[in-house]
Amino acid sequence: MGEIWAIILAAGESKRMESPKMLLTFNSTTMIEKVIANVSESKVDKIIVVLGAYRDALVELISKLPVKYCYNDNYKKGMLSSVQCGFRNLPSDYKAVLVFQGDQPLITSGAINVVIDAYLSSGKGIVIPVYKDRRGHPLLIDIKYSNEIEKLNPDKGLRTLAQMFSDDVLEVDTNESGVLRDFDTFEQYKKGINQIK
Repeated sequence: MGEIWAIILAAGESKRMESPKMLLTFNSTTMIEKVIANVSESKVDKIIVVLGAYRDALVELISKLPVKYCYNDNYKKGMLSSVQCGFRNLPSDYKAVLVFQGDQPLITSGAINVVIDAYLSSGKGIVIPVYKDRRGHPLLIDIKYSNEIEKLNPDKGLRTLAQMFSDDVLEVDTNESGVLRDFDTFEQYKKGINQIK
């Protein structure tokens, strides 16, 4: 049947944070380790982390974890280039992929499982978690769209996939605001750490 993979995007330069946000402390661990832990506790079978900026420091952290990783030489070209890098490094027989941003440590394993269960039961090829009618992460993509990922416009990004194939999209309510939350600035980070239990 193939495995369900997670691609965690951790290649960015953290320009708005002005420091490597993947390395920021989150509840006695780091942001990237918290994201990996949440994904590991879900029904995801395997994880690949896409690296770019701060590669050496991140490898030192994640090499001891049950994840694979790849390096995006083109990380300065934007997030889609990292998504494409992740897809290129997947095995040919995977079933579906969930795409995570590395700065979303408030996405719980429960929310992830809601997305996976909806995919498995619905037959839809693209599943998007929703909180209060707003689309969030992770985006689940069936293997049948792997070639389409390579064709996407880098100026518009991954979200255009759902627009192109809207008939194959399922929105699933998670009842969790964490699917919407990321941390681009230090102020957002300071507020967010108070929500980590």
